[in-house]
Amino acid sequence: MGSFVLPTYFPLADKQVIEHFRAVARAVSCPVTLYTNPKFAQWDFTIPMLEELAEEPNIRYLKDASGNTGKLLSIANTLRNRLKIFSASAHIPVFVLMIGGVGWMAGPACLIPEQCVNLYNLAREKRWEEATNLQKSLWSLNIAFQNYSLASCVKAGLEMQGFPVGSPLPPQRQLDEEGKKVVSRILTDMGVL
Repeated sequence: MGSFVLPTYFPLADKQVIEHFRAVARAVSCPVTLYTNPKFAQWDFTIPMLEELAEEPNIRYLKDASGNTGKLLSIANTLRNRLKIFSASAHIPVFVLMIGGVGWMAGPACLIPEQCVNLYNLAREKRWEEATNLQKSLWSLNIAFQNYSLASCVKAGLEMQGFPVGSPLPPQRQLDEEGKKVVSRILTDMGVL
């Protein structure tokens, strides 16, 4: 499965955006995931754009990092199963699964895969209260990501777990000593250190 984002250096009309994604989708044979992260990209799909793009046979998924639950519900209601939705925001995977999403692509799975799979399984079994409580218990790791940088936390956490992955690529920095203590405490509390 391929995933790509829109180059956003210059303003584009909706039609140009649709043409861009269609051209890429038609140039590849693998399933395509559209990725939206308006906070960082300073741009987002409209629902009519997603409707048009969903007509392309190999555009099958939407990875949404907007965290905009109202818009996600509108997308789910409008597109039904024409685009399968993945949450990329760690504060709403249970909600996304509850409205018919198919999964969660997020940083915590790099460090706490069993807990993330358990959350997914609880949601698939419609055990919403347990899934929500588990999601709440995992939130401290996301706070560390926000405070210290996702890449730095993931790399340091993997090193702590015995995976020699090295430092993040520049311009990202290695996690400082304070950050390492925070991540170590969180991973210890979650039972993975």
